[in-house]
Amino acid sequence: MTSVKNLKGIVPPIITPLKDIDTLDVDGLEKLVEHILAGGVSGLFVLGTTGEFSSLSYRLRNELVERVCKQVAGRVPVLVGVTDTSIIESENLARKAADFGAAAVVAAPPYYYATGQPELVEYFEKLADRMPLPLYLYNMPMHTKVMLEPKTVLKISENPKVVGLKDSSANMAYFRLLQYTMKGHPDFQLFVGPEEMMADAVVLGADGGVNGGANMFPRLYVDLYQAAVARDFDKIHALQEKVLAVSSAIYTVGKYGSSYLKGLKCALSVMGVCDDFMADPFNRFRKEEREKIEQGLESLNWKSLI
Repeated sequence: MTSVKNLKGIVPPIITPLKDIDTLDVDGLEKLVEHILAGGVSGLFVLGTTGEFSSLSYRLRNELVERVCKQVAGRVPVLVGVTDTSIIESENLARKAADFGAAAVVAAPPYYYATGQPELVEYFEKLADRMPLPLYLYNMPMHTKVMLEPKTVLKISENPKVVGLKDSSANMAYFRLLQYTMKGHPDFQLFVGPEEMMADAVVLGADGGVNGGANMFPRLYVDLYQAAVARDFDKIHALQEKVLAVSSAIYTVGKYGSSYLKGLKCALSVMGVCDDFMADPFNRFRKEEREKIEQGLESLNWKSLI
C-alpha cells in the first residue's frame, strides 16, 4: 500500500464510467485510469462528487474501488470517498478500501441533517477512530449545507488519523483563514477542488489540487501545479488561460446544476475514453448539447492538451 505522507500535486477526482445505473464501463474505466496516470498525477480520488458517489449502489462502489486499486497497483496513492449519512456504511466502505489497497479515505459531513460545529467535531472524531486508513476531511458546503469552520478543522486535526482537507468551497477568504489557523501544523495537507483557483492557492501554500478537469487533461493541471510551486508567473498565466478555456467550453453547456459533470463525462466520451452514461437523477447530454461539447473540444485543440 502506498502512503499519503507528504502527498502533494494533482489528485484527480475520477468520474465513474457507467454502462447503466448499476454497471461499470469496465473498459472505459481502465482506459480512464491509464489516461490520467500518464499525465503524471500524484494520486487518484475515487468516489468523490465528480464520481457521483451518492447515486451509486454500495455494491458498485465496492467494485469500483477494487478495480481501481488493482489496476493502479501502488503506482500512486488511491484515496476513497466514504461520505455517507450512516457512519456504519462509511466504516464498511473504508474497511473494504483498506483491504483493496487504498492509501486513505475522504469524508465530507453527512449531507441530510444540517450539523452544528460541535457536532461535526464529535462526528469526525468518532469517524476517524473507526477508520482503518488516514482520513482527509472534505469541505463541500454546496452539498452538505455546512462549512467546516477553520477552528473546527483545527480541533478535529488533533486526532492523528486526520491528515488533511480538501476544500471545494471556492472561497479564497475561507481558504486563507484555514491556512492561517493551521499554520502550526505544517504536515496537515490542504488541497483545493475548484481548478480555476488551484494555482493561486498553491502559490499561497496549498499542497495541490483535486481538479475534475484532470480527468480530461491531466498533464495540463500537473504543469500548472508545478508552475505554481516554482512561482513561474508567466507560465502560470499561460496555463491558467487554458484551464479557464476548458472551464468555459466544457462546464457551462446547458442550464443545469449538473452542467459541470455532464460536460466532463460527455467530453471524455467524445475523446473516446469512456461512456458518458450518468446515474439517476441525471441524464447524459442529448445531440444538440453533445455537439456543443464537440465544438468546445475542437476550440480547445484538445489533442494538443494531452
